[in-house]
Amino acid sequence: MKRQIILVTGPARSGKSEWAETLAVRSHKSVIYVATALLDSNDTEWQARIELHRNRRPASWNTVDVPVDLAGTIELANESSCLLIDSLGTWLANILALDDAAWRQTLQDLLSSLQKSRGDVIFVAEETGWGVIPAYPLGRLFRDRLGTAIRELGAIANPVYLVVGGHVLNLSVLGSPLARG
Repeated sequence: MKRQIILVTGPARSGKSEWAETLAVRSHKSVIYVATALLDSNDTEWQARIELHRNRRPASWNTVDVPVDLAGTIELANESSCLLIDSLGTWLANILALDDAAWRQTLQDLLSSLQKSRGDVIFVAEETGWGVIPAYPLGRLFRDRLGTAIRELGAIANPVYLVVGGHVLNLSVLGSPLARG
């Protein structure tokens, strides 16, 4: 069976993680949940969000914390595994301090790892660019880099899903892909 690269994107609290979890179960493969969040014991609200995700996952899933090296983790996947990476935006926040050249190389390494991987990979990604342009440079940098990463992943993923308001749209069926930028 051919391996899959799947992208699930949408706004906050839309149901994108739940949809990605459903897709992981449907893969009938050994699921490895790749958590990109950095744990902060002083942030109780953040801890509650992480716990919500943990409680929803089946006990049979293996969880690995990978706040930075997604490419290395993806390359290690085998045919019998499905990596569920939640989330791309959190991963980006962890490496936002990279300069432009290092960022471009890191994104290229991520995309290259998908070509080498033998396992299925499901990405959860936040859509942040639907509102006003952030008034501060770091916010604009985050939004622009995340938008670029989502577009690059969307060019090689199939299917690409948009989850909004608890509804799932398969963009690979409903839309037409743009040329890679």
